[in-house]
Amino acid sequence: MALTGFPGVVLLVAGIWSLVVWPPFLRRVLKDPRAHDGNGKATRFLTVHVALVSISLIFGAATAAIGIAGLLG
Repeated sequence: MALTGFPGVVLLVAGIWSLVVWPPFLRRVLKDPRAHDGNGKATRFLTVHVALVSISLIFGAATAAIGIAGLLG
């Protein structure tokens, strides 16, 4: 697959952005008092946010990989 420079760069930057932004968000969620109940067990709040971050990181890595593959063509 060959992309012209601009779309490949956009995909690469978007993928890197996701890989940089989501991990700090997850660290904040883990520290949030809503993440665990009184017994220390994970709540739905934590479960949903871990799923959201995981899926976003997978899509971010895939987007960056497509951008790299397109630029290397």
